[in-house]
Order: sequence, then structure tokens, then C-alpha cells
Amino acid sequence: MAEFIERAKFTCALGGALTTIAGINRAVPIVHAAGGCAAALSGTYNLAAGYRGTGYCGGTMIPTTNISENNIVFGGEERLEEQIENSIEILDADLYIVITGCQVEIIGDDAVGVARRFRDRNVIGASTPGFLGNTFKGYDAILKALIKDVIVPSEKKDVRTINILGTVPGHDVFYRGNLDEIKRLLGLLSIKVNTFFGTGESVADIKGYGKAGLTVLLSNQAGLEPAELLRELHDIPYIKADLPIGPSGTEAFLYQVGEALGIEKEYIEAVAEKEKQHYYSYLERIVDIYSDIDFQRYVVIAADSYYAYPLTGFLANDLGWIPFLTSINDITEEEEQENYRKKFEHLTSETRPKVVFRQNAGELLKEVKDSWPNNHNQKYYDAFGPAFVVGSSIERGLAEKLGANFLSVAFPVSNRVVLNKSYAGFRGALTLIEDLISDLVAAR
Repeated sequence: MAEFIERAKFTCALGGALTTIAGINRAVPIVHAAGGCAAALSGTYNLAAGYRGTGYCGGTMIPTTNISENNIVFGGEERLEEQIENSIEILDADLYIVITGCQVEIIGDDAVGVARRFRDRNVIGASTPGFLGNTFKGYDAILKALIKDVIVPSEKKDVRTINILGTVPGHDVFYRGNLDEIKRLLGLLSIKVNTFFGTGESVADIKGYGKAGLTVLLSNQAGLEPAELLRELHDIPYIKADLPIGPSGTEAFLYQVGEALGIEKEYIEAVAEKEKQHYYSYLERIVDIYSDIDFQRYVVIAADSYYAYPLTGFLANDLGWIPFLTSINDITEEEEQENYRKKFEHLTSETRPKVVFRQNAGELLKEVKDSWPNNHNQKYYDAFGPAFVVGSSIERGLAEKLGANFLSVAFPVSNRVVLNKSYAGFRGALTLIEDLISDLVAAR
């Protein structure tokens, strides 16, 4: 029997392309697809990414060819050319990106070729049909188009400049805050950080990303193909790193990036020590209440691979919670699953979580129950708790069934408004602790 995904936590590739473009300042998507695709997919990330909003030109403002049956039969390239002309005339932008839906790809329209005719007017194209894959495939397609058609090759490299890849705007609901914090931290090491989507970065800035000396890839599923293309076309090597959350993860991140760039260990240590002093000067304020009321919790984490291990590491190693179950929803290949599972061997926590790979949220309750001794009406039964569920808005129901507290961090997040909040780095970890402990004391 065919499998289905219950309450999916991704859109298709076209949705990934739209949310990626929405993260680029003054960039406009031109969608070559049937009516409804653009608005529906854009709306998903506008509403389920902490009420992110439509951006510079999103939602119902997105220019689209709205192809009909006639275009399916006779081809839609002329309609696309017309739409590009009209969009350039009406919409003021620094970059126009033509992206495609399933229908036009099936009939063989060369949308990227049509976009190429307008290259001198800041138009590029990317193939992003839904059947290409999930959100991450759309992100990769847009980044590859930028790398090929926007970033200017440069033989001269700045060894203290890096490009960040793997953070998908909207899918990482806290992407702006996270990127800004990473940029701040690495700036303390005199490293310039290019993020594509960070505060104040523009298309003009992106053109100069070819001068970077290194790419840092923060995801196992998004950004690998763009990283390899940067290496191939622009001679920029890359390293893989985990999203830094909390003192342990952030210190390791600073050493990894710093050493890759040849920065002295003493310099890195001094920066990390100063940041830790700042972190603990705030954290010590809740030590008494944390201990007196016993805020330690069993924790169930449900997220994609971008967040799953970093969150588990922070909650287990730094906050002292007991990691019980970590569920990853975006890795399907067995070899990749095994490689990701090995990350958890580096936890310093006495307790290691059960690591599972589940796309369906409904399976998690069974996983928890199967992993905890059953109640056989014995006189004394050690129930699962007190517990905390950290996941997406979809896991709120799981938390209710377990009688656990709950915080939404991973996409989709529809029960919180997110503006500039960050969970990355030392300062982001303080914000995360505030949110977790606030949920515990909310009813007091």
C-alpha cells in the first residue's frame, strides 16, 4: 500500500523557492504556473512561519502567468515573456526570479531560457516544479541560480569572509534573528559573514559573495548542492557545521570556523570566554528557582535535522534536561540517518535520547509509549513526567496527550508571532531558556 505523509511539515519545491526569494531584499518572484499555486504556497509560509508576512512582493501580489488549458496545449512561453515584460514595467525590484510549477515543466516550457533573454534587465530563472522535491529543493534551486547568474567570480579571496548556507528563510522561523546573531558572533573574531538573507544585505552585496574564502553549511538537507557549486564555479571550499545553540554548541562552532580560517586559538578562547561570562551572568538569576522548584524535565524533540541535534545538545548538555526522544522529519535515506544518529554520541549528558526518523507526527505518541514501561496497575508506577515537548505547532496535540509543557520552535509555527527572536548563539540560548521556563511558570 502506498505511504502518505500525515500533516506535512514542508511544502513542495515551488513553495521553497517562494519563501527563499521572500527572504532576499527587493527580489520579486515571477511564477510560471497555474493560478492559485503562488498565493497558496506563499500563504503557507506567511502564516505558518510565526506570521512572517508577505514580504516585499509576496502573497496575492506575486506576478504569475496563470496558465490555462490553452497554454497547456500550445505552450506557455509567450505568456511568460509577456508576464516578465509587465512585471518589470510595474514592479520596482533589484532582481526578478522566474520560477516554475509542475504544469509548465511537464509540457516542456523552457522558462529558464525565456528568463535568460531578459538577463540585462536583472532577470534570472530557476526550475522549481513541485515534483522536484520538498522545500529544501526549492531553496537549493534559487541559491544555485544566484551562484551562477548573480554572484560575480573573483580570483581575489578574502580569507576572513565566509558565506553561510543551509538556513532556509521561513522554514527556519527564526532565520533573521539567527543569522544576525551568527553574524555578530563571528564578527567578534573579525570574520565578515555573508548570509543572503540577513538584515541589511542586498542583491548588490550578493554579487560580491564570490570574494569569500569559505562557505559554512549549517544543514544536512539544504544547501549542499549550492555549496558544491560555489566550490566549482567560484573556488570557495566549504565545511559543515551545526547550528550553534547555547554555550557548548556555540563555543564548538566558533572554534570550528575560526580554525578553518587559521585564527589563533587564544583569540577564539578570549571571545568565547567573554560571551560565556555574559551568558552566565544572566543565567545565574534563575539558578535558585530552577533548583528549588525542580525545573528539570524529560524532553521530547520533534524537528528537522537543522534543529533536532542542536536543540537536543543544548537542552541536555547545557540546561541539564533529560533527552528522552528526538524525532527527525526530513532524512529518509538509511545511510544519512545513520550518519546523523552518530552526532548524538557526542552528547556529554549521562542520558542519550532514542533517535527516530518520522515524517508523521501521529507516530510520536506511540514511540513515547513504546519507549516507557507500561502501567500494569501496580501500586507504584513511575509515569512519564514531568515532560516538555519542543517541536512544531503540530506537536501541541502530542504535548496535551502526554500532559507535557510545549514550545514550538520548528516549522510550522502558527501559535506564536516571531519578529527578531533568535535561538542561536549564547544570547539566543538565553531567549530560549526564557521561553521554556516562562511556559513552566505561566500558570503559577
